[in-house]
Amino acid sequence: MKSVRPIILAHGGAGSRAVTPPQAACLRAALQVGYHLLARGSSALIAVEHTIRVLERSGLFNAGKGSRLQLDGVQRMDASIMEGDSLRAGAVASIEGIIHPITAARLVMEETDHVLLVGPMAGKFAHHFKVERHRLVGKPLRFSYETALQKIAQNREKHGTVGAVALDRTGTVAAGASTGGIDRMLPGRVGDTPIIGCGVYADNETGAVSMTGLGESIMRLAVAKEICDRLTKGNTPATAARLVLKKLVARIDGSAGCLVLTPQGQFTIRHSTPHMMAGYWAGCGTPVIKDSFR
Repeated sequence: MKSVRPIILAHGGAGSRAVTPPQAACLRAALQVGYHLLARGSSALIAVEHTIRVLERSGLFNAGKGSRLQLDGVQRMDASIMEGDSLRAGAVASIEGIIHPITAARLVMEETDHVLLVGPMAGKFAHHFKVERHRLVGKPLRFSYETALQKIAQNREKHGTVGAVALDRTGTVAAGASTGGIDRMLPGRVGDTPIIGCGVYADNETGAVSMTGLGESIMRLAVAKEICDRLTKGNTPATAARLVLKKLVARIDGSAGCLVLTPQGQFTIRHSTPHMMAGYWAGCGTPVIKDSFR
């Protein structure tokens, strides 16, 4: 079997904010971790998980330690991961009290027959497998739906997820994403990230996609799967991403960014937002990190 040249892509969210120097340095470090695993023969799945773990632990992005609080003052997180060989996938939603939701998602995939676990029971599952805990400083806030709905009606910055896609030496692709949601979330709100086919998708017959942006719009078009379907029809990654993001904006005024990678090593990073913190590395030179890909 011919060996494939591995590659890793990662993102830290799409929106109106430019990448900061600490965020760029963290993305660079995450790509280095992921690529070195691939270079040593690790699977795309493991590379994606450990790339995202670097971003979750940093506290610099809206994932893991840096996750936004929901309107009751509680940090709830979502994550998913998928590999393209056997189409295995795992996800968690509204999970609390851990640093690495992406690892909890992988454990759902590998240790159960399920795809998605949610809420307090997802947390108990993670604790059973000793996923590192994180105790948020502070206390839950007094919550009322009247006040919450007023806050939601205000303009807000739409914070994205972190995510990664990878191609390993065997030609297998994988995708993952992890998020703390958006500003001013109702307790229990879940976006696209843990929904397979919306926030992530991976299939060795098409490619791997990791999304970021406004989850409500991404879910309504099942964007990750639609991009993969267009790859099946012969679209290049750049064309598939451009057409689906254009549709997202035209049909429902959505906003998003994506990483797209094929089993042949073709890739693109595209976004409909002003900025997208992202980068890639195939082992030559240094990782490429930018906050705009046009």
